[in-house]
Amino acid sequence: MDKHRTRRRHPVRNSLIAAGLVVVLAGGGGAVWAAERFLVEHVEIADVSEYEAENSTTTPTATEASGSVSGSTYTNGSTSVTVSTVTTGSGDDTVTYYVADVLLGDATDLRSAFAKDQFGQNITETTSAIAGDNGAVFAINGDYYGFRDTGIEIRNGVLYRDEGAREGLAFYTDGTVRVYDETTTTGADLLAAGVWNTLSFGPAIVENGQIVDGIEDVEVDTNVGNHSIQGEQPRTLVGVIDENHLVFVVVDGRDPGYSRGVTMTEAAQIMIDLGATTAYNLDGGGSSTMYFDGEVVNQPSNGGERGTSDILYVAG
Repeated sequence: MDKHRTRRRHPVRNSLIAAGLVVVLAGGGGAVWAAERFLVEHVEIADVSEYEAENSTTTPTATEASGSVSGSTYTNGSTSVTVSTVTTGSGDDTVTYYVADVLLGDATDLRSAFAKDQFGQNITETTSAIAGDNGAVFAINGDYYGFRDTGIEIRNGVLYRDEGAREGLAFYTDGTVRVYDETTTTGADLLAAGVWNTLSFGPAIVENGQIVDGIEDVEVDTNVGNHSIQGEQPRTLVGVIDENHLVFVVVDGRDPGYSRGVTMTEAAQIMIDLGATTAYNLDGGGSSTMYFDGEVVNQPSNGGERGTSDILYVAG
């Protein structure tokens, strides 16, 4: 991968959240509510690192800081991350995406981190800033938990939120990863079963090696600015190849001639072609970001990184 290639930039586009706020603010009476709900930081836990040290149900495997990067591959013992770029199609039908093949020596080598080391709503930093603060060699944006107040959020063996609402993804300490229905369980039950991290976005796009029916019609949320995830969009995806063998994909989009983005069905096919038997959709659009060896490797559709609530990462 050429880390020094010239990157194309285009004007920053307003996020869907901002567009939604314009509508609400135009109504007059909703101005205060909109600002409070979508702009003001609501900090529930001010020092996540300390909180996790006191409350984690799992002790992560200690990893010595002896990893190294050679070209597009990071290795540290039996943990490795290999990043590659794929381009298909031509002209306005071109699609460009970035693939990280991740082998974990231990399931707890895949960690989560929050913006500003805080948990709450509307707390954001760029993926690269959160990654840098946590010594990450590889990272992707997560589920943007802070845009909503629902979902089961377990991070690094700690339960932060227990409001089941949608289809989630659970990473277990034994290296397995499963799609599950948040509304039929609790965070306590998941922790007791050995869950290390959960993500709450979705939907699942591949199960048992097959494209899931109906994914073109799913809405993740029905609040302002986040109704639909359909159409040709930038995507952040996670797939499961085997125990402790994952594949992460970031698809760039909204830039004809470089990358148009992909539909949900196209995203699912990409994951199947990479060997994933299970795949799950994360926050996309302007949030879609992949970070490796000190830099952002993709071209976020806003013309630069957009702030996000959280990342998944492998420490360097």
